This record gives sequence, C-alpha cells and structure tokens, in this order.
Amino acid sequence: MKKRVAIFASGEGSNFEKIADNKDLKDKIKIEILVCDNKDAPVIQKAEIRNIPTYVFSSKDFDSKEDYEREILKKVHNLDYIFLAGYMRIISPYFLENYKNTIINIHPSLLPKYKGKNAIEKAYNANEKEIGVSIHYVNEEVDGGDIIAQKSIEVSQSDTLEYVTEKIHKIEHELYPYVILKLIKEEL
Repeated sequence: MKKRVAIFASGEGSNFEKIADNKDLKDKIKIEILVCDNKDAPVIQKAEIRNIPTYVFSSKDFDSKEDYEREILKKVHNLDYIFLAGYMRIISPYFLENYKNTIINIHPSLLPKYKGKNAIEKAYNANEKEIGVSIHYVNEEVDGGDIIAQKSIEVSQSDTLEYVTEKIHKIEHELYPYVILKLIKEEL
C-alpha cells in the first residue's frame, strides 16, 4: 500500500520534481498535495503538470501562524509523511503535535553547522573544506531534529560559490529520494 504524503515547498521546486518523478518512489508513495506559501512559486506549475493538488496560501491572509497552520492541517490530515522541499516557513510546535517524527526536511549544510537561510553561502564564506546536505526530522528547533542522512563534497580554493551550489543541489536531488525510499522500505 502506498504511503500518503504531502510536500511543502516555497520556490523553484527542483527537489519536489525529483521526488515526484522518481521511478522507484512511484510505487511507494502518493503525493496527495503540494502546500506552498508563495503564489508565484514555480513549484505550483510543476505540481499542476503532474496532476498533484495544490494548496497555496499567504500567511498575510491569516490573523496568526496557528490560524494558517490549522488550515493546512485540514488539507493534510491523516497523511503518513510530510516532506519539506525548500519550504521557507518554520513549523510550529502546534503543527508538530499532529505529525511527530513524520516531517522530514532537507537542508544544504552539514548540520549542526549553518542552520537556517543561506547555508551554502555561509559555509563557503567560512572557507569550509567540506560542504554538504543533511536530511533530518523536523522538531521545534530550526534545523535541529535528528539527522537521518548526510552527504558532502570537498571544496577546493578554486571552486566558486556557484559551482559549489550546483554540486550541493545535485546531491540534494539524489539523496532526498533515496532517503525517502529507504525510510518507507524500512517501515513496511
């Protein structure tokens, strides 16, 4: 039986695509909905092309974070997993109560280093010799949940930020579907 999942994204949607189009995952998951907080995000069109329902919201349309998260919870009830793929909002404890240990995030750093935004740039500017990607469970702390998997690249002095960013995205696109598949297989 396929696992019912949601993907939350805010932007381009490259990780969304890699999950949605992964041939090994097609037999294992059903993406029930894309949740997006940016009405202009290219990921919305990518979901529509794949006939995946979308829920697009603006936090400005709600009185509080709890109000819009309550609305999201109505859309994602009874799912097995939520995968964050470039979702640029912090998930509150209120939301986490409903999905303990089933919300997974991908972050472009070797956590616990460089939590939050602009992680690749921060690591690059700190002259890190190794930069990578972490996949972790979401908890109350930003990028602070238990790490599921990490993968890294070595960075040389001649590497540009653009080159490193491209390499990190390539790792993300390979690692996230692999980890999702592994999690689901272990659970079956």
